[in-house]
Amino acid sequence: MFESSAVAWAVLLISGAFEAMWAAAMGESSWSMRKRIIVFSIGTIVSMGGLYAGLMVIPVGAGYAAWVGVGAVAALVYSALRGREQLTLKRLFFVFVLIAGIVGLGVFS
Repeated sequence: MFESSAVAWAVLLISGAFEAMWAAAMGESSWSMRKRIIVFSIGTIVSMGGLYAGLMVIPVGAGYAAWVGVGAVAALVYSALRGREQLTLKRLFFVFVLIAGIVGLGVFS
């Protein structure tokens, strides 16, 4: 499906960011129901499609862990930008630990 595992990793990581899109749509009570459904649907389709495509090349354990981690980081950043969560130094430290783990999975898979 992909010419290299680097392309598969890129697709997987981008699709992980779209995981945050559908998660954010569920939490946006100020949006109309129609908008929430549209954003949720697009985010889900792109996210799951990228996960499926990436896991055709990347080992499932490493790929799924990276996908979830990217989604978690993206959701946290989105929530912080909306003023709903605070990024303290302790929380930022663990976000960087999570990112380092994702990079490690990519490098050693």
